[in-house]
Amino acid sequence: MKTRIATVSDISQISKLLDSLFSQEIEFIPNKEKQENGLKMIINNPTLGHILVVEKSNKIIATINLLYTISTALGAKVAILEDMIVSSKFQKEGIGSKLLQNAINFAKQQQCQRITLLTDKSNTIAHEFYTKNGFKYSTMIPFRLSLNTIET
Repeated sequence: MKTRIATVSDISQISKLLDSLFSQEIEFIPNKEKQENGLKMIINNPTLGHILVVEKSNKIIATINLLYTISTALGAKVAILEDMIVSSKFQKEGIGSKLLQNAINFAKQQQCQRITLLTDKSNTIAHEFYTKNGFKYSTMIPFRLSLNTIET
């Protein structure tokens, strides 16, 4: 098993993992075309972020996105962690923790000073996972405004 930066040729496999993730989340609906478009945008522009994948026997079994922005409070580059998913066949094997630690180390290499993530409010399993891996609850509350006429 190895963790590496995703390439355009990985998009189809990553999109299948995202289908599984978005099927579990309250606010999102799987949409292959949109997912693949977003993946392509990130992969083709590393200043926006990076997608890391875990590969086993030439098959992608886990993925995580790091998207970059600038924090004026920190005066530095920061990352938003999105779309972490481990294939259900490989869960409970420690792959998620290893992938997350690799992503944290990768973010440090990219000179990121903080990583922020969102989870569903009711997903206590994810909350436990992230706190076990060093993340802390924030007093900040997310708000969203959809700029599309079709809410997703």
